[in-house]
Amino acid sequence: MSMTGATTEALAGSIERVTFHNPDSGFAVLRLKVKGRSEFVSVVGHLPSAAAGEYVEASGGWVIDKEYGQQFKATTMRTTHPSSPEGIEKYLGSGFIKGIGPHFAKKLVQTFGEQVFEVIEKQPERLTEVRGIGVTRQERITKSWHDQRVVREIMVFLQGYGVGTARAVRIYRTYGDDAIGMVKQNPYRLAYDIKGIGFKTADELAARLGVDRSSPQRARAGVGYALQQLTTEGHCAFPEEGLAKKAVELLGIEETIIRAAIDHEIGEGRLVRDRIGEETCIYLVALYHAETQLAGRIKRLAAGKHPLPAIDIEKALVWVEKQVGLQLAQAQLAAVALAATSKVLIVTGGPGVGKTTIVNSILKIFTAKRLNCVLCAPTGRAAKRMTEATGCEAKTIHRLLEFDPENYGFKRNADNPLEADLVLVDEVSMMDLPLAYALVQAVPDNAALILVGDVDQLPSVGPGAVLSDMIASEAVPTVRLTEVFRQAAQSQIIQAAYNVNSGKIPNLRPPEIQSDFYFVCAEDPQEAMERVVQVVTERIPQRFGFDPINDIQVLTPMNRGDLGARNLNQLLQAKLNPSQDGKPQVERFGYTYRVGDKVLQTENDYNKDVFNGDLGIVTKVDMDESELSVDYDGRVVVYDFGELDELMPAYAMSIHKSQGSEFPAVVIAIHTQHYMMLQRNLLYTGITRGKRLVVLVGMPKAVAIATKRADAVKRYSALRVRLQK
Repeated sequence: MSMTGATTEALAGSIERVTFHNPDSGFAVLRLKVKGRSEFVSVVGHLPSAAAGEYVEASGGWVIDKEYGQQFKATTMRTTHPSSPEGIEKYLGSGFIKGIGPHFAKKLVQTFGEQVFEVIEKQPERLTEVRGIGVTRQERITKSWHDQRVVREIMVFLQGYGVGTARAVRIYRTYGDDAIGMVKQNPYRLAYDIKGIGFKTADELAARLGVDRSSPQRARAGVGYALQQLTTEGHCAFPEEGLAKKAVELLGIEETIIRAAIDHEIGEGRLVRDRIGEETCIYLVALYHAETQLAGRIKRLAAGKHPLPAIDIEKALVWVEKQVGLQLAQAQLAAVALAATSKVLIVTGGPGVGKTTIVNSILKIFTAKRLNCVLCAPTGRAAKRMTEATGCEAKTIHRLLEFDPENYGFKRNADNPLEADLVLVDEVSMMDLPLAYALVQAVPDNAALILVGDVDQLPSVGPGAVLSDMIASEAVPTVRLTEVFRQAAQSQIIQAAYNVNSGKIPNLRPPEIQSDFYFVCAEDPQEAMERVVQVVTERIPQRFGFDPINDIQVLTPMNRGDLGARNLNQLLQAKLNPSQDGKPQVERFGYTYRVGDKVLQTENDYNKDVFNGDLGIVTKVDMDESELSVDYDGRVVVYDFGELDELMPAYAMSIHKSQGSEFPAVVIAIHTQHYMMLQRNLLYTGITRGKRLVVLVGMPKAVAIATKRADAVKRYSALRVRLQK
C-alpha cells in the first residue's frame, strides 16, 4: 500500500454501503457517495457503528492498495444522521431501528421529509399518521430509537477509551441509561456482568480511566477473576499459594497486595478459605456453599424413609421382566432391587450395558405403586432422548426447577420442593456442582433420587466432578454395569469405544464388509479439512443416505485452528448453505447466519427458555425487525441481532459441546494439531455420540495419543471427603 499524498485532506459524503464493519475493533470499510464525484469512494478507518445512509466526515489521505486500488485512509471519522431524503430512507431502511424496514422507511420520508428524525425524537405520537403504523409499532420504533441512541453513546464512550464496542448492546441492557456512569465508577464490573468482556478488557479501560495499577480495587477484582478462570478449568476451589501466584502473574502486582486482597475478599464474604486434604484452598463463596450443602443434603436424603411400600422384591422382578418384555441380566436385577431399597442410588456404565432397561424397570415398579416419577437431564437433547427411551416426559433440569429470570434463581428449591416420589436424572456426568446443588435442594425429603450416567465420559464443563466424586466417596450405593449385551457388542462403534476406554487403539483398518465405524486417514491438516467436508457432503449421504445437515454432526476437540469448530463451520456452511443473491443474511460476532443454517445455543438464556447445547435451525432472518428466528424441535425462538453472540453455527462443534447428545452419524476430526486436548475420555465421549455411524478423519498417531493419555487434570474439589465425613 502506498500513499499518493502526504497532506491531510477532508472528505465527506453519505454511506452507500457498509462493506465491512467489526464492532469490536471499530474497523470499517465503507462505500461513500461524495458530492462532485460520479464514482463511489472506498474509505477505510474506525467507527463505533455505521449504517447505510449516514453522513460521514473524515480526514486522512489517499492510498493505493495493491488488491483494492485507490482508497481514502481516514485517521478520524465521525458520523451524523443523513440529511437528504435518499440518505434518510436508506438509513432508516437498513434494519438499524426495529419496526422500520425499507417499506416504512419510504413511507416515513414521504410523510415527514427531512423532519423525520425530529418527529421520532420529539413527537413520536405523530408516527401513527403513516398508514400501517399503529400504536404498538410506534412504541416499538420509539423505544428502539431511544435504545440505539444510548447504545451509540456507550459505543463512542468505549471507543474513546480504546475498547471494542461489540458488547455495547449488552452493556446497555444490563445497566440501562446510566451505563456510562456505572462503568466509570467501577470498570471491573464489566468483567463480571457482561458476557464477552473479560478482565483484561475491563482492566484496559480502568487503566485509561486512571485507576492505579496497584490499587486495592484492581487487586480485589483480579483475585476474583483469577479464581473464576480456575473454575472454568473445572476447579471448585484452588490452593491459596497457587491462586496468589496466578494473580501476581496476571496483574503484575506485589504478592503482599494480592494476599491483602484475598484477606479482604474473605472478610467481605466473597471468598472462603478451607482445607482440601493437606492444602489450604480458596473458594468463591457460591461454590463453597454449593459443595458443603450438596454433601449434607445427599446424606440427609439417603438416611430418610424410602417412598416405596414394602414389596416382595423377587416377585416384583419377575413381574418387571414380563412388563418390559426382556430377561434382565444379573447385574440389572441387582440394580432394580437396590432401587427399591436405597433412597439415593447411582447407576453407571458405558454404552450397550442396559442402563435404559434398568431405568424403565424402576419406573414400572414405582408407577405400579402410583408414585409420582419425575425425569430430567442436564441438556435439552439428553432430556428428549430420555423421553423417547422411557415414554415418560423428561425435562431439562433448568426447566424442571422453573428458573425465575427476575430473581435469577430457581422457583423450585428447599422451600418450594418438587412434587415427586422419585427424581430420576440421566447424563449425570455432565452435571456440574452448582446445578447438582440446585437440583438436590429441590428434591423433597420423602423422595428417592436415582442418578444415571457414564463416569468414563468427559466431566462437566462447569466446576466439579460430581458423579465421579460421589462414586469415589463410597457413601452412595452404586451399581457399575460392565457387561455389554450381544446385540450392542456387534456394533463396531461400541467395540471402538470400549477399546479406547481400556487404553487399546481401535481397529482403524478398512472393514471388509459394511460397518458402522470407519477411519479416513489424512496426515496433512489441509487434506483433513477437505476430507471432512467431502465425507459430510458427499460420501456419507451417497453411501448411507444420511442428510448432511439434520443427521450428520461433525465433532472436533478444539474450537480454533484449521480443524477447529470455527473453521470447519465456515467450510461446511459454504458448501451446505451458501450465500445467494436476494437471500437475507446477517453477520454478527464473527459469524454469518442464513435461513436453513444449523445453530447451537452456547449459553443458558432463561428469558428465552433456551439452554447451552440446544440445537436448532434458522427459519427467518428479518432485516426490518433486526431479528432472527430459530426452530428448536418445533418451538420458535426469536433473537435480536444484538443477541447473536448467544449462537454459533453448528455444522461442527467441540466434543465438549456434544455431551448429552446423540446423532445418527458423527464425523470426528482428530489430528496432532489438537495435541493439547487429546485425552482418552474426550475420544471416548466423541465416539459414543454416534448412534448408527462414526467416521474418524485424521491421523492414526493422534488416535494413539488420545487412547494412551488418561492423565486427566486433577480438579480441586472436596465433595468426596465431605460425603465421607
